[in-house]
Amino acid sequence: MLLFVYTALSEPLRAYLRQHLPPGVEAVFRTELPESGQQAAFRRAELLLGNPPAHWFDEQLPALRFWQIDSSGFEPYCHLRPTFPVANMGDYFAWPCAETIVAGILALYRNIPELAVLQSRQQWVGQPVRATMRLMLGKQVIILGAGSIGLAVREQLGGFRCRVQLLARTNPAAQLHSREELLAALPSADLVINCLPGTAPGFFSRELIEAMPAGSVYASVGRGTTTDEPALIAALQSGHLGGAVLDVTAVEPLPADNPLWTMPNVLLTQHSAGGQPHEDDGKGEMLLRNLGHLLAGEPLENVVDLSRGY
Repeated sequence: MLLFVYTALSEPLRAYLRQHLPPGVEAVFRTELPESGQQAAFRRAELLLGNPPAHWFDEQLPALRFWQIDSSGFEPYCHLRPTFPVANMGDYFAWPCAETIVAGILALYRNIPELAVLQSRQQWVGQPVRATMRLMLGKQVIILGAGSIGLAVREQLGGFRCRVQLLARTNPAAQLHSREELLAALPSADLVINCLPGTAPGFFSRELIEAMPAGSVYASVGRGTTTDEPALIAALQSGHLGGAVLDVTAVEPLPADNPLWTMPNVLLTQHSAGGQPHEDDGKGEMLLRNLGHLLAGEPLENVVDLSRGY
């Protein structure tokens, strides 16, 4: 069987995969092919690792038997209706994403960005900075989304005795299940953390942003397209919101003329939240496990329904 690896992997990891693939599986790596031959190899493949351009699926792929997506999100592919099983990385990135967004919020509350700038200038201010410090302790928090990232965020906030409500349409563990319930809860929220997938474009609208209380903080680690970014910028510029921590933005990389770059009350983490040591090794191990399950006729890990978005 031919495995086409779209993911750009290091040479040692490519060698590792070749050594550990099940018997009868041969790997072809996109990064080892000329550009002119990459789609041809993709069309011949029976197995696939990675996230190729969505238009590569416009043609019929009668040979493809299994697709291992190398991310948790897969919004570009939600229009596809594959006849073969598809799996993603499940909760592999959830804890790192939660750590980043919680760390960013703490940094904003504790004025770490300003202190880092002062350090770079060798400028000791000390006492006046103390008066600007805020606490995470006991904050009223709304987390948008009750998936693996949202649950990891909630778990990490437990150490700060935060009072957390989750928003999710159908998850019985959530406290909020509709936009109307969210709108009613927002005026008492100190902090809103958006963990929504890209299948909810524009969900956090101007109306919802304006319903947040003065001085509250907004954070986003889901997809930038789920936030009304112009409305968010306006709320930050006016002082209505006390700050924002954004791992994701509507356009990435963030354009140089976007005002988010220069706002002192905004911390940008540049879609780095899922980063972790040996990140690509985990993708390879997930592929190997699922290939073993596939060939043994066993249930696959992290199977997703593209049409439903999860």
